[in-house]
Amino acid sequence: MKYERMTEGRFIRRCNRFVAEVMIEGTAEAVHVRNTGRLKELLVPDARVLLELSLNPERKTRYSLVCVQKNGQWVNVDSTAPNQIVEEMVRAGRLFSDITYVKREKTFGNSRFDLYVEHDGQKHYIEVKGVTLEVDGIARFPDASTERGIKHINELVKARSQGYLASIIFIIQMKSVHVFEPNRITHPEFAEALLMAVRAGVEILAFDCIVTENSLEGDSPIPVRLE
Repeated sequence: MKYERMTEGRFIRRCNRFVAEVMIEGTAEAVHVRNTGRLKELLVPDARVLLELSLNPERKTRYSLVCVQKNGQWVNVDSTAPNQIVEEMVRAGRLFSDITYVKREKTFGNSRFDLYVEHDGQKHYIEVKGVTLEVDGIARFPDASTERGIKHINELVKARSQGYLASIIFIIQMKSVHVFEPNRITHPEFAEALLMAVRAGVEILAFDCIVTENSLEGDSPIPVRLE
């Protein structure tokens, strides 16, 4: 996926979940943060950031914060991007063959999953999670407790028990990681739910991304370590 009208700035502070203050060409300006997660290891004072200029005159902020530089490389923090990345990979035939139908936001039971794909004569529900937390080359999710994430896992287990294919795809929004694992320290219940899901037949996949100053592309599969 591509971004347009990109500008570089320096992070000053986070005002709330949705807004940060950034220095842009010598002027401090409020910008929209496209991620309500904590991002504490990324959004540190004076961090280089990339911002996309909006053409919507009704917006309260002119820019959206899209990327943060960490250890010399860009990390994409746009929480709207992972779903698009997986859909692009699906439509390009990188994940499945003989695709006959693709739909975003498909309801099953009490949940709405990010993607529904019919391929190879099978019906497949997919939940997508974006990953921005990395420690010593290990990508981890979540960076905060996520009861909603556990609900999605339980619904995928139910879908699998009814004959559907079911997957959780973790999109790691950076390079330079060698393994993905659930964040047991932050939310051990999520890690246990993920392990239970695998035993019930739910597929867990992880991919890293190529991040440039104006694009994000799903790239290589990354090993998943659950225990």
